[in-house]
Amino acid sequence: MVKKDLKENVAFASIKNLRVSPTKLNLVADSIRGLSCSKAVHELIYSKKRIAKDVKKLVESAIANAENNHNMDIDKLFIHEVFVGKGLVMKRFMPRAKGRGVRILKPFSHIKVVVAEKGEL
Repeated sequence: MVKKDLKENVAFASIKNLRVSPTKLNLVADSIRGLSCSKAVHELIYSKKRIAKDVKKLVESAIANAENNHNMDIDKLFIHEVFVGKGLVMKRFMPRAKGRGVRILKPFSHIKVVVAEKGEL
């Protein structure tokens, strides 16, 4: 992931090494991109995906960072960007018939949520 210089009027939060595949995490990330923060939190509360609970915590952390570190107004915040990246992959083997083994891949992901005020950008 390429690091970009963030402006002063945006805040972010990130989680590394979430135990979910990037494709599944990207489905949840797509559902909140561009929404206001309050709508995004409500969307994640009622989502049936298991990982939505962790993403909701991340969005709430980004909102808290914006309020405490950048003195932004919570009511004007929206999800500016959501980055989903591929993390490490654990490789395991499962015994099968005739002495064979089948590889099982257990992927990890990274996610970064950037929030900004509506009138600033």
